[in-house]
Amino acid sequence: MTNYALPSHTGIRSVVFRMSSQNFSTASPFTYQQQIINHAGRRWEVDVTLPPMKHADARIWLAWLAKLDGSLNTFTLGDPLGCTAQGEAGGTPLVSGADQTGSSLDVDGCTISQTGWLKAGDYIQIGTGADARLYMVTDDVDSDGAGAATINIWPPINNAPADSAAISVADTVGVFRLASNISTWSVDEAAIYGVSFSGIGLP
Repeated sequence: MTNYALPSHTGIRSVVFRMSSQNFSTASPFTYQQQIINHAGRRWEVDVTLPPMKHADARIWLAWLAKLDGSLNTFTLGDPLGCTAQGEAGGTPLVSGADQTGSSLDVDGCTISQTGWLKAGDYIQIGTGADARLYMVTDDVDSDGAGAATINIWPPINNAPADSAAISVADTVGVFRLASNISTWSVDEAAIYGVSFSGIGLP
């Protein structure tokens, strides 16, 4: 598996992010009372639409889709408007302690005694390249007098990062693979290409 960065020469017209949670619900046909079964699966999903383009630009994107080869290879993507944290986000944050999984992460190396070090809706990234994973901060984060903090996040961490692993709080991305093994595009009478694709985040 090879990870490919998105081509940057045209930009993206629009991107739709989805938070997909694997919950199962049943309802009584008599009382309508529901039972919710919380399964572990959580992932990002995206739909990406590129701007209309001529062949010279489209061929670069089509070649990139060909390299992805359906769901075989991966690409990195982040929220275009979420690349800068709304919190202060200072210091050099690191994972504080091994074997951390689930919906919270202990970190250190933050700015000392900072209220609003991160804000709800900010993003963090753990890992780089093909190992990059994207998480949304779900509550405001304050650091203590030692520069330590606990970050509540979505989706939960499945694979525990190493102690002292670096955490990115700017220009954050995650790894995705194409949601389909079939890539399509359109060409109209003005020789304008329409290209779009969907992806699913790796857990």
